[in-house]
Amino acid sequence: MAAAYCIKTVQKIPVSREKAWAFFSNPANLQTITPEGMGFEIISRHHGDKMYAGQLIEYKVKPVAGIPVYWMTEITQVKEGEYFIDEQRFGPYTLWHHQHHFREISGGVEMTDIVHYKIPLGFLGRIAQGLFVKNKLRKIFDFRYRKVEELFGKWETGG
Repeated sequence: MAAAYCIKTVQKIPVSREKAWAFFSNPANLQTITPEGMGFEIISRHHGDKMYAGQLIEYKVKPVAGIPVYWMTEITQVKEGEYFIDEQRFGPYTLWHHQHHFREISGGVEMTDIVHYKIPLGFLGRIAQGLFVKNKLRKIFDFRYRKVEELFGKWETGG
């Protein structure tokens, strides 16, 4: 049985929870926070601009060697202003479960992403995880971290 992997990121953002929620819960903003080299493109036409449970969003991505891959996710749970969860329905993983949490803190909001994922192809998938999948996902979340700072400002530590 293939192992499940997990990535967790936490970022403090100096904006209100409402402003963070408005940005991150709008599917159109996904492209803004995804590295250009991923060739990320939303191709669904009827996904809407406000997140809701049951919403399907279709994408094209080019995760490896510029080869386009179809990906469909479903927003399975939404608690307005607090969290939403997307799960892959079709795409490159055998499991993709991505939690997005927003917690109000003094001076802004703390955003936490937790992704559980499985890679197909058994032994070869485990090799791919060690060689490049884990690093590719980490780079995507590092890019997002920097892009969020660029869009909303850096969290000032101390004081």
